[in-house]
Amino acid sequence: MVLRSLSREVKWICGDLLRNSVRFASTTSSGGRSSTSVTIDYACPSVFDIWLSVTLSWVDPEKVRLQGKVAMITGGASGLGRAAASEFIQHGAQVIIADVDSQQGPQVAKFLGPQAQFVCCDVSVEAQVAEAVDTAMASHGKLDIMFNNAGIAGKAIPPGIADLDLAEFDRVMGVNVRGAIAGIKHAARVMIPVGSGSILCTASISGLMGGLGPHPYSISKFAIPGIVKAISYELCQYGLGSIIAKIVNGLGELKGTKCEESDIAHAALYLASDEAKYVTGHNLVVDGGFTCFKTLGFPSPDQVV
Repeated sequence: MVLRSLSREVKWICGDLLRNSVRFASTTSSGGRSSTSVTIDYACPSVFDIWLSVTLSWVDPEKVRLQGKVAMITGGASGLGRAAASEFIQHGAQVIIADVDSQQGPQVAKFLGPQAQFVCCDVSVEAQVAEAVDTAMASHGKLDIMFNNAGIAGKAIPPGIADLDLAEFDRVMGVNVRGAIAGIKHAARVMIPVGSGSILCTASISGLMGGLGPHPYSISKFAIPGIVKAISYELCQYGLGSIIAKIVNGLGELKGTKCEESDIAHAALYLASDEAKYVTGHNLVVDGGFTCFKTLGFPSPDQVV
């Protein structure tokens, strides 16, 4: 098993899973895509009340990376999870979308086609995570990829530490940390016996630097890399791996571009594929250099001052 994590918000635990050849990974890549793409606008007023734009790309059949794989994505009904579901399906995977949103989830699964299946799941409730994994096993007989992507930010304008609401703190930790651990636990339960698998977790740059998010959220994201490294030690003995990846939109140091949901989906695709079979316990940061360095406004060598 391989544990990997994405940091916009992705992280993995590799320890236990590695013992059974279960791999966890996350990555950003566009390999295997043709240059042809089409943008389709569609409306789901009953769910979104807005027009959504989705870009689809055709993948060369000889370059698909997940053919025959079965993947579960928590928080897969929107945002990064939905983008990853689309990416995985284009590369041949069967995808179980596990999400608490029982209205939007089925609509997304229907749009993605017969390779997608929706399961209502609140990751803060372990029994529901276990049931979702059991559903995947009942439907497909295996689970190759577990992408622990579900997460919440908490209050938009949180109080300072002196006024921290510990009930709110517990709520965020219950989804972001306990939910990820539950996903890893039950994925390992079915991956270890077969000696292979890939587990991914979404983290955040808020878990690399202070002051980028509410205290509960930042603390929960700081925990994800630690979880991945701690568990990777055990899982690597079973062939399971873990990886972490991070993303921030518009704050990176790379000029002329910005991070999009598809960038994280591409990263997750790589980590979930056999191409990343030797990657585990890794934190893959997808942030445009945001956490690598900071410019201080000094003039460049060729700048006139």
